[in-house]
Order: sequence, then C-alpha cells, then structure tokens
Amino acid sequence: MAAGGEAHSPLEQFEITRLVDLNLGGVDISFTNSALWMVIIVALSTLFFVIATSRAAIVPGRLQSIAELSYEFVAGLLRDNAGKEGMKYFPFVFTIFIFVLMANMLGMVPYSFTVTSHLAVTATMSLIIILGITVLGLVKHGFGFFHVFLPSGVPMWLAPLLIVIEVISYLTRPVSLAVRLFANMMAGHTTLKVFAGFVVALGVAGVVPLLFVVALTALEVLIAFLQAYIFTILTCIYLHDAFHPHH
Repeated sequence: MAAGGEAHSPLEQFEITRLVDLNLGGVDISFTNSALWMVIIVALSTLFFVIATSRAAIVPGRLQSIAELSYEFVAGLLRDNAGKEGMKYFPFVFTIFIFVLMANMLGMVPYSFTVTSHLAVTATMSLIIILGITVLGLVKHGFGFFHVFLPSGVPMWLAPLLIVIEVISYLTRPVSLAVRLFANMMAGHTTLKVFAGFVVALGVAGVVPLLFVVALTALEVLIAFLQAYIFTILTCIYLHDAFHPHH
C-alpha cells in the first residue's frame, strides 16, 4: 500500500521516467530508465562473454560452458532454419537472442525494469529485423524476391487470392513479432505484481498466494527464455525466406 492507504497500480512498474532531460531540435531524446536498463543489458552481456572467454580452456569452467552452450544453441537454430548461408549473420542473430534473453531475465529481478515489456522497444527491434531481411532478399534476388508471396506449385487461378494473403502475412510479421514478446512479458509481470500485492495485504494468511507467486515466478523465468527463443527462431525463419524466396 502507498502512503495514505492508496494502492499501487501493478502497471506502475512499466512507467517510463526521464533521468536526464535532453532536447535536440525540438525532439525529445531524454535519457530514460528504459534507456538506462538497455545500457545495463548491453554492458552485462558484454562483460559476461569477455570474462567467460578470456581464459578459454580445453575443459571449460561454468562461465565458459554457459557461453559455449549459448553459442552452439543459437548456431544450431540458425543452421537448421536458415541454412549455411545464414551463418554469415550469426553475430546479428546471436546478439538478438542474448539481448532479449538478458532483458527478460533482468526484468525478473525486484526493482528492475523490463524493457521488453514496452511495445516501442519490441516494435523497433522487429522493424529493424524485417526491414533488414527484406533489403537482404532484394539485394540477393532482385525482383525475384517477390516470389516469396507466391510459393511454387500453386495453381494460377489461386494466385491472386494467395498473393494477397501472403502480402498481408508478410506485412504483419513485425507486428506479431513485437506484440508476442511485449504482451507475454507485460502480462506475466502484471500478474506477478497483483499476486504479490495479495501476499502483502493478507499478511499471515498470504501463505497460499506466496506459494502461487513462487510457482508463477518459476513459470515466468521459463517464459522469459521461451520468448527469447521464439523471437530468435522466427528471425532465423524469416532469414531463410531472404535466401530461398522460391519455397
């Protein structure tokens, strides 16, 4: 409860606050808590891999094992879904996976900020991915890339309807990619906040809600990983379309 008996809203945890007011040519480019946590995510991710690989050994330690497992995990996703050609873009895909995973996991820490619970962040990432893949497809195949909207072997009389469906499906890719991550993280954290409020409000009688919060927290950790996995594997699948539009 807040001072004066006012209850905290479970949505307060998603509030963007300005830390440093900045204005450039009438455009607000203030440094916010969201920007701060993105810097922290990048810094911690970089620090982890620098430390984990600085003393590489034939028999890896814990940190080196985690780094190598994450490397092989993403490399496997990329090879299986985008082929050998896709390995050229491994650094980009690996960065996406680590950033989303770290953002999701850090968001589970009390008093932290979950940047992936904001549509502006997930939508920006999704647009960069889809636009980049589209440009890549056009560079590699020219106008032949548009065959992605008409799979081979389709009867011509079905072509007009199928092209419309495929175009709509392609244009909604960034929307589905962004909303899936944003909605899952926001819904999960809101639910946790609500049940945590019950624990505090009920006092001794809040044992049952507390047990539920513990179980829900474990589920949220799993969802945090799954959402990073889904975001990455969809990126790999879309990358495959850039290489093989004649599917």
